[in-house]
Amino acid sequence: MAILSKIRQRTLFLIVIIALALFSFVLADLFQNGNAFSAKSQNTVGVVNGKEIDRVSFLQKVELAQRQAGATATNNQVVNNVWEQEVRRAVMETQFEKLGMTVEKDQMRDALKTAMASNPDFLNEAGLFDENKLNEYIANIKETSPEAYQSWVDYEQTLAANTLQQNYFNMVKAGLSGTLAEGELEHNLEGNKVDVQFVQIPYASIPDSTVTVSKSEISSYINEHEKQYEVEASRDIRYVEFREVASVEDENAVKAELASLLNDKEEYNETLKRNDTVKGFLNVDENEEYVNAHSDIKFNERFVFKSSLPTVSADSIFNLNVGEVYGPYKDNGYFKLSKLVAEKQVPDSVKTRHILIPFLGSNAATAEETKTEAQAKILADSLLGVIKANRSKFADFVKDYSVDTGSIENGGEYDFHPYNTMVPEFNDFEFDGKTGDLGIVKTVFGFHIMEILGQKGSNKVAQVATIARKIEPSDETVDKVFRDASNFEIAVADGADFQATATESKYAVRPVNGIKVLDENIPGVGAQRPMVRWAFSDEAEVGDIKRFNIPNGYAIVQLVAKHKEGLMDVEEASVTALPEIRKQKKAEIIRNRVNATDLQALATAENTSVKSSSAINMKNLTLTGAGREPLVIGTAFGLEEGETSDLIDGAFGVYMVKVTKKEPAVALDNYQAAANRVEQQKVNVVNTKLYQALKDAAEIEDNRAKNQIQ
Repeated sequence: MAILSKIRQRTLFLIVIIALALFSFVLADLFQNGNAFSAKSQNTVGVVNGKEIDRVSFLQKVELAQRQAGATATNNQVVNNVWEQEVRRAVMETQFEKLGMTVEKDQMRDALKTAMASNPDFLNEAGLFDENKLNEYIANIKETSPEAYQSWVDYEQTLAANTLQQNYFNMVKAGLSGTLAEGELEHNLEGNKVDVQFVQIPYASIPDSTVTVSKSEISSYINEHEKQYEVEASRDIRYVEFREVASVEDENAVKAELASLLNDKEEYNETLKRNDTVKGFLNVDENEEYVNAHSDIKFNERFVFKSSLPTVSADSIFNLNVGEVYGPYKDNGYFKLSKLVAEKQVPDSVKTRHILIPFLGSNAATAEETKTEAQAKILADSLLGVIKANRSKFADFVKDYSVDTGSIENGGEYDFHPYNTMVPEFNDFEFDGKTGDLGIVKTVFGFHIMEILGQKGSNKVAQVATIARKIEPSDETVDKVFRDASNFEIAVADGADFQATATESKYAVRPVNGIKVLDENIPGVGAQRPMVRWAFSDEAEVGDIKRFNIPNGYAIVQLVAKHKEGLMDVEEASVTALPEIRKQKKAEIIRNRVNATDLQALATAENTSVKSSSAINMKNLTLTGAGREPLVIGTAFGLEEGETSDLIDGAFGVYMVKVTKKEPAVALDNYQAAANRVEQQKVNVVNTKLYQALKDAAEIEDNRAKNQIQ
């Protein structure tokens, strides 16, 4: 009883304890759910109309796309492409689901048949698509290669989506039409014409300096035109770059080293314990070996025309005698020594025909090729023997034996083409020989039975041996660049003014404004995602300094400003808002000073002239001598013949206009042709504008930057 009495006395205390326990349980559950929400967010690249784009699936598609693109696209470009594909898929799926659209089995079969119609793997002996072969292929990869099967499934899904999209677009097009009323309107817009006289008082006649615009006026203008001034979150930075570029001393050192290769010199032979004479570039006979031993660019044995040589040295090299050397000279990041090794005359262009016989391992060999190199040579020799006896057989042998699809239809011929168009061995035969020559040439493609059909012109070509040394910064220069960058970074990080410090050291400061969260390229330094990520990171504050590695050097970067998503700030918006506000104020100034009510009085008062513009229609909104003025022309069409307008605020000035002639469009018995044109205009924009309209209306949440996808 005593215990029960104590419990009754402490009822309130117990209630509080139980409530706290329950509250802590709820809090724990909330924290767990919060972690779940966070994990969910981390696993979702984005959400489009409620459809989540899964992170793992997205990255797999990015990896596949990157492999397909190779080195032609950066990772950022690939991510953006895949993102746009995923957004498009989700946007279109929303529409398909609303309409209950699906691709049925028979339609999918037809789509596959159309897509695979030219694939030889799925054709029967009659050259027609064989569905059984396709089914066999799918069953085979499903059993033997899960990766290949998944690629096939992805392909089918893409094909189905494309088919659905085409069906959707066709439905929209089918719902578009041009009515007779629209046809009549179109005809009248083109056919109704007016002649006008007008006086223009240009806004430019009032100096900008006489019109003051306050920040509050710009702010009001922004608020009145919100859609025009909505912006994404952005960052402004500025940077100083420190490039590891060869100094004058470095260039002189490279040049001197090259010059030392020209003449013979004495070098001590450690093995023989004596001085030996080492031949210089001027005196060596083995030019290829010498170039390859001393040059950053290997020896090229090809004969070349003067036009193929560097512009800075072409004349000098072609004027050398065989064995003479020109240089050192500077060309495209190198210092070079060039020696004229040989020269000859060759035709400007030649015409040839050939029969290409491939063999196992040659570039022209197909999977079905069985001939060895020796067998291919025997066949080529045999065919050549027949052709020498009867050249009329050449065209027949092209059809029967040649595998060069680019020339078979032309009887094996290649029309007149310039020097070095073909592979080296082919080129040498046709340009070193003479018209009528027959022979066999082996190239990477196989054996060619060749005949020279014609040659035009004659010109000098030269074989040039060039020793090239890349102009690179020395270790001393690289060390100096590092020290300069470090000293500047330390100074500005310790509070020194960025611009003043750079100016004092004669460094150029590069400002970059309006960087978006998914941008990649920074003007002046190229692809710099790390720089963009840092600028948008939570820890980066305005004024912070950071060093970044850039190609051949460093960039010391300062975060200058953070701009939130929303309306553009006054300073940034003033670039476009200020001219518009000035224009409005100038129009008001002009209106306040004008008292004239007719064109001539206005022209006299404003010290200008009355101008004319004829045959204006509503499809061409340009006033002769004034520019595109839709409002002015629209007003003119609302006046009667002989009537004069009030003052009109146009795009380029304030106008008064008088209609001198009105010519109505010729009435037609039927406006169907014009209605058809209207319908076609509507249909034509479906492919280009329909998806963009759907995308603009979609709810899109992009988490790529948040989840560090880019």
